[in-house]
Amino acid sequence: MHVPHVHRRNAALLPAAAGFGALLLVFGLFHSQNLFQGLWTMLSHEDVLITDYVALCGTGPAFVNAGLVTLIAVAIFYLVGETPNGSTLVTISLMAGFSLFGKNILNIWPILFGTALYALWRKEPFSKYVNVAMLGTSLAPMVSFMGCDVSPWLGAVVGLLIGFLIAPVSEYAFRIQNGMNLYSTGFACGLVAMIFVPIFKALGLNPASHLIWSTGNNLTFGIFLALVCISLIVAGLIPNPRTTLRGYWRLLHTSGRAPSDYLRVFGHGPVLVNIGVNGLFAMVYILVTGGDLNGPTLGGIFTIMGFSAYGKHLRNIAPVMIGVLLGSTFLHVSASHESLQLASLFGTALAPFSGVFGWPFGVVAGLIHSAVVLQAGLPLEGMNLYNNGFSAGLVALVLYPVITSLFRHRRPTLQDENLFEIYEDDTPQSQELLAAHAHDGMEDPL
Repeated sequence: MHVPHVHRRNAALLPAAAGFGALLLVFGLFHSQNLFQGLWTMLSHEDVLITDYVALCGTGPAFVNAGLVTLIAVAIFYLVGETPNGSTLVTISLMAGFSLFGKNILNIWPILFGTALYALWRKEPFSKYVNVAMLGTSLAPMVSFMGCDVSPWLGAVVGLLIGFLIAPVSEYAFRIQNGMNLYSTGFACGLVAMIFVPIFKALGLNPASHLIWSTGNNLTFGIFLALVCISLIVAGLIPNPRTTLRGYWRLLHTSGRAPSDYLRVFGHGPVLVNIGVNGLFAMVYILVTGGDLNGPTLGGIFTIMGFSAYGKHLRNIAPVMIGVLLGSTFLHVSASHESLQLASLFGTALAPFSGVFGWPFGVVAGLIHSAVVLQAGLPLEGMNLYNNGFSAGLVALVLYPVITSLFRHRRPTLQDENLFEIYEDDTPQSQELLAAHAHDGMEDPL
């Protein structure tokens, strides 16, 4: 009885996402010096971490690429009949954000087709796996690396194989992390990369991480991002500010443990406010700590904004970011160091530790993550764009059972939700269940 209503409530999600893609495209065209030359440079580059497209080929080509990839993602969702929910917004935000540093209009396709082949093999609709397919484009640098250094055809074959493998690995990775790492697919991509990269090296190839990082764009990008976030907050408050703020207050008291689909629980108003507030907070953090607004950090901020519909809010991300900031002190690495800037943003994958166990555990999770992320990606040689998701997965696998055993006096159990059912579900979630989950922690999964 409720399904038609939910479809109507979320019907504007894809058009709104298309509008955001168009905004990125227009912003890029406004800075379109050497557009086609810049796009060619992008498409013919290896794209391993960290490759800031703003530094590599300019602001115009970087944002045009981000806009086009976003529109491609929206079009695919529309064509396969994706059920719009919070995870849809997450996927689109990651496609947009990482298209500023690593994903492009060329290297994503083999992986998407590979997952489509997996769905065909399983005799199931591609719509069931489309989210995982897009998130699996985290490994797009493998496609670019093989395509540029060996053969475009071999790059395509590697991408097809990655796409075929990523769905079953993602399902397994989701269960073992118990909803404590919001980037569970990033952990799955890291596991796949751990297999491929040694094979590359055994074949005599030499993948290596890069550091291409732009500076000097804080004012331009800051104004752009601030206007976007403020517009989202205003849009969320219209037409019932009081009702929206009450919903947002309740949202702030959820744990964020996956799956927490805020769009299905609270509706678009509180979610839009949450997106805008989190985006502004993340931007201010980068600026105050002496960081840079560029392709990678904007990608991190877009990711936080997307997950604001699926688990992140100010109360559970701030402790993790503070933990990373403290880590920069203990590690004798500046908070403005490129890796720690990204760790502070993407490390909010561990936000559920704040929501489930309390803010001190969020600080601890962020502190540990700040150290782990500097080392965890070394064997992957920049081939997994979701490197922080892989690191957060390692932290979650260790920290969750330790905290549960020592402080909750329970034996840790595996999560039993089905990842692909979550992606396809649009039925309303209960606010009471979400609130109970936040306070109780681990008794009943969402």
